[in-house]
Amino acid sequence: MSAAGSIRLAGPVEASIGGDRPPFVVAEMSGNHNGDLGRARELVRAAGEAGAHALKLQTYTADTITLDVDSPHFRLSTDHPLWPGRRLHDLYTEAHTPWEWHAELFELTRELGMVPFSAPFDPTAVDFLVEMEVPILKCASSEITDLPLIRTMAATGKPVIISTGTATMAEIDAAVRAARETGNDQVIVLACTASYPAPPEASNLRSIPVLRDALDVPVGLSDHTLGIGASIAAVALGACVIEKHLTLARDDGGVDSAFSLTPDEFADLVTGTAVGWSALGEARVGPKEVEREGLRFRRSLFVTRDVREGDTVSADNVRSVRPANGLAPERFGEIEGRTFRAAAVAGTPMSLDLL
Repeated sequence: MSAAGSIRLAGPVEASIGGDRPPFVVAEMSGNHNGDLGRARELVRAAGEAGAHALKLQTYTADTITLDVDSPHFRLSTDHPLWPGRRLHDLYTEAHTPWEWHAELFELTRELGMVPFSAPFDPTAVDFLVEMEVPILKCASSEITDLPLIRTMAATGKPVIISTGTATMAEIDAAVRAARETGNDQVIVLACTASYPAPPEASNLRSIPVLRDALDVPVGLSDHTLGIGASIAAVALGACVIEKHLTLARDDGGVDSAFSLTPDEFADLVTGTAVGWSALGEARVGPKEVEREGLRFRRSLFVTRDVREGDTVSADNVRSVRPANGLAPERFGEIEGRTFRAAAVAGTPMSLDLL
């Protein structure tokens, strides 16, 4: 499928991504539910009220994503900005979304008019999400080199989103090829900086058209920067998907809340990316239809004081003003010093017929 085409998501809530469609905005819940199903429901409702097009979960358990081992290999760095020195198994135990919640949260998502989907982190999660009838699957950045997992996702026949944080071009190409080897060409790639939060200057948004053209896929952005500026800029560079984390409040202690958007901010993201997309227009320079009235008020040469037959054209009686009914201002040198053949009142558009 050409990058210019669109990918259709089937299911109770139908949607299309790419092509001539506005950006598809995804609210990532991640672990911001804080282990509370009621809070997870609130996040789904907040996403719907903010205008998100999709709600995304992560489907794993601590044991399917890592090992219950305590060694330096299985701990984050002590200078990590959010989770310094934490043991991976403990962090994922805290952050995971219980699988028994998925059906209810997906149903609520559909009721609110959004597309529900998730990122599976092992083949059992893929099977589980297929049973949940999600219309699309996502490969997280850290799983991009797990080509067997990507093939398992793609073999379902569902569209696959591949996030590219930390990846080289060769690794991204290998991941896209792995998906396509299954006969599934419904692949979307997300530019991503896997830093939490990510500094805007590390976003490297100019990679978006590079990825699109090199891989012939629709490209979006998984955005971990603070605020919405990077996401709106990404739309200007061709991003057709925008994914941002959502929290009810940044000070509520959620594992990802420090770099997540609040509901009001997420609503601004939806509005801002839609406006940015609509402002792109086409690669053409010239007057726009909406400027028709403005064209009338360009400057032109007018008679500025009453003149009589035989008077000489000079800067005292003819000059450039708005609107645009008279001769072009550039032609003043051509008519200066000539005489009026008839009287004219102030406000008369200057024309050669007057001379």
